[in-house]
Amino acid sequence: MRAVRVVAFGGGHGLAAALRGLRRAAGEIDLDITAIVTVGDDGGSSGRLLAERDALLPVGDLRQALNALACDDAVEQRTAALMQHRFAGDDSLAGHPVGNLLLLGLLEMLGDPVDALDHAAAMVGAQGRVLPMARHAVGIEADVLGADPARPGEVVTVCGQHAVAVAHGHVEAVRISPADPPTCPQAIEAIRAADWLMFGPGSWYTSVLPHLLVPGLAEAIVASPARRLVTLNLATDNETSGLSVADHLAALSWYLPGLRVDTVLADAKWVGEPEPVHQAAESLGARLVLAPLAVADGSPRHDPESLGVALVPVLGPAR
Repeated sequence: MRAVRVVAFGGGHGLAAALRGLRRAAGEIDLDITAIVTVGDDGGSSGRLLAERDALLPVGDLRQALNALACDDAVEQRTAALMQHRFAGDDSLAGHPVGNLLLLGLLEMLGDPVDALDHAAAMVGAQGRVLPMARHAVGIEADVLGADPARPGEVVTVCGQHAVAVAHGHVEAVRISPADPPTCPQAIEAIRAADWLMFGPGSWYTSVLPHLLVPGLAEAIVASPARRLVTLNLATDNETSGLSVADHLAALSWYLPGLRVDTVLADAKWVGEPEPVHQAAESLGARLVLAPLAVADGSPRHDPESLGVALVPVLGPAR
């Protein structure tokens, strides 16, 4: 029997948690994992490299995904730890993780983002493949009600992934620029061949929804015969202030009307009143599965071990 093919969409810490959860589930189910990573990050080290080196892609979220998929062998784990090492100090290297510079070098040397990511994946023995959402960086902008404290009743356009992520107010709409960026053929192929498409957890407007705004990806997602899983966040952040758990699900169909979902996975403790979430899931054609997903210290962070345990009965039978 062949492996269950799972394609996970997202970026940052949310996608990394999902990938670690999938790695945990792969101990009981034979999984073939592909991560498709958002490429809108313009903050921190990634933003500096985009501005100073005219980098093809923001590399931070790609590095995080590679780290999450690194195999457990001691040598590969040391390499993964090296890629996560961030230079201290106040010189030109300060704040840059080694892995960001490595990926930048591979992008410049090889000229192809997929070749660069495949090479880096081999270096950490990645138990899956990492692909970018588009073949070059995209911009993210949002119309935000109340973003300007001096004009709380007005809608302001906020530009840049970092600015959107930290903006206060209610996001009315989100867009990417260019509106139709070139996608990776390998990403389209992975979506078409998938058994499961997995969305979330992660920053909804800047990590999850952008994938639905890329026409090539959106078309492939709607046409794919795969089942679809949405893993909900545990708590809201600045960009989803005022957005209920059910609203998170409604946003998916708002930005991709043809999207149908099979399963919504949520933490029973953090979901709040479950009935509105049940109804929102049903409106997408999905069943709601409640399971303990959070870390034990009570903070709103997904525990990869618990997420992996919850994913096993959803994705397929155990070995």
